[in-house]
Amino acid sequence: MRVTVLYFAAARERAGAASDALDLPDGATAADALAAACARHPALQAVATKLRLAVDQEFSAPERKLRDGGEVALIPPVSGGAGPHSIGPQPLSAEAPLREVVGTDCGAVVSFTGTVRSSNHGKAVVRLEYEAYPEMALRIFGHIAAVARERWGARVAIHHRTGALEPGELSVVIAAAAPHRADAFEACRHAIEALKKDAPIWKREIYPDGSSWVGLGS
Repeated sequence: MRVTVLYFAAARERAGAASDALDLPDGATAADALAAACARHPALQAVATKLRLAVDQEFSAPERKLRDGGEVALIPPVSGGAGPHSIGPQPLSAEAPLREVVGTDCGAVVSFTGTVRSSNHGKAVVRLEYEAYPEMALRIFGHIAAVARERWGARVAIHHRTGALEPGELSVVIAAAAPHRADAFEACRHAIEALKKDAPIWKREIYPDGSSWVGLGS
C-alpha cells in the first residue's frame, strides 16, 4: 500500500522535503512509516524519538495500523479558520476572538494575548517564525473548545498567527466566555496550555547569531 508522509518544521528540514509517498506492506503501522522515512532520510533518525505521529490528522500510537492512501504526519514538539477559530499569516486582532464568544448568557469574558518577546533565556530574539499544520491545528482547537464547553460551560475562540513575527507582535489570542468568572478563567487557561501541548504549531527563534526550533533545540 502507499501512504503519504508529511514533514513539518525541524523534521522537514532534516528530511529535505515536505512530504513523501512511501510504499509499505499491507498491515504496516505508523511506526513502520516512521522507520521507512528515517531510512529514506537518515538525518531524521536523530530526532525520531521526539516526534509524535498523527495518522489521518489524529494523534496516534506507533502501533496504529495504516490504510492504503492514508496520511502520516511526523510532528516535532510544539511551541500546537474554522468556526470561531483561525490560523494563518494575517495580523491578529485582540478584539476579534472576543466578538466570537460574547453573549447575554455569559457574565464573564476572559482573554489571553501572547506576544513575541525580544529576548529568551538571556538571548536576543530578532524574530519568531511560526509554522503549522493548519487543518490538524483547527481540529485540535475545536477539541479544546469542546472540552471547555463540557467542563466549564464556556465558549472559547482561538486565533493563532503563522509566518515571521517581530518582537511586540501578537502571536496568539484566546477568548473564553462563561456564566461565571472562575469558569471563564479556567477555560482560558486550559485553552492556552492545551494548545501549547497538542496543537501542531512550531516556532523557530531567530537570534543575531543563529536560530533554534523551540522544544527541539535544532
